[in-house]
Amino acid sequence: MKNNYLLIILAFIFAVSVLGCNTLKGAGKDVEDAGKSIQKIADMNN
Repeated sequence: MKNNYLLIILAFIFAVSVLGCNTLKGAGKDVEDAGKSIQKIADMNN
């Protein structure tokens, strides 16, 4: 069940980052922010 929630969250973060970036620099920042969010979720589940 946790995996389903994690996949939904990851898909949402990916969609927001793809739709929100206008330049390559912006895309890099979005991916970095998504990575930080994923790390926080992983830390909370351990």
